[in-house]
Amino acid sequence: MKRGEEFLEFLDKLGNVNRRWVVKDPNETTSDKYGYVPWDRPIDLFIKKGMVVVDKPPGPTSHEVVAWIKRMFNVEKAGHGGTLEPSPR
Repeated sequence: MKRGEEFLEFLDKLGNVNRRWVVKDPNETTSDKYGYVPWDRPIDLFIKKGMVVVDKPPGPTSHEVVAWIKRMFNVEKAGHGGTLEPSPR
């Protein structure tokens, strides 16, 4: 069984789903230039193209948190989607 098939079965078990996957050619391989099975993805690609979920405390601004993330991961580009402000309690 290929790593991609293992990953799909893992997701099915995680979601408590019972599916039958059809594999066109079990001997066929896919080049890494088209992507990776998440378990095999190099860490530098997780950092470059990944997402960080932040539970931002009150105080620092969204801009400050983005600046911290950029320094922590040594990346030039980072941003936030939506607000990072905590919800009122």
